[in-house]
Amino acid sequence: MKYEPLLHVVLHQPEIPPNTGNIGRSCVAIGAKLWLVKPLGFSLEEKQLRRAGMDYWPHLELEVVENWAELTERLPEPLQAGRAWFFTKAAQKIYTQVTYQAGDILVFGSETSGLPPAIVDRYPEQTLRIPMRQQVRSLNLSSAAAAVMYEAVRQIGAEIS
Repeated sequence: MKYEPLLHVVLHQPEIPPNTGNIGRSCVAIGAKLWLVKPLGFSLEEKQLRRAGMDYWPHLELEVVENWAELTERLPEPLQAGRAWFFTKAAQKIYTQVTYQAGDILVFGSETSGLPPAIVDRYPEQTLRIPMRQQVRSLNLSSAAAAVMYEAVRQIGAEIS
């Protein structure tokens, strides 16, 4: 069944299969589309990915693109309209300080290096961070994505049942 996704969740060069599996599962839960930007640090056939995604993986709307340029070609409207949000610990604005809308793009970087500076620098007004204590270098990617996804769902007022 084809539908218009509530959100687009982009993982830029993800490296850890269970994180991607968990995020895919969350996407199914809220009706979001998952985009994976290559290169991936794993095969989509890996057991760890399937285990984390469980039996929900067949219900996931998923698209894998070769690079960032291909993603921008596939999602030009939200990007041009400023409806894409880029998550980085270097951002000044907190993820709860913006207004999310249906169709927004939530972009997360790889587990070890985050988003490339070229992407972050291109969208400085759209970079967001999740606040955390100094003792923590970063949140787990799937935890960060889930927090942001559900904040967006809450703001949009989408009824999920």
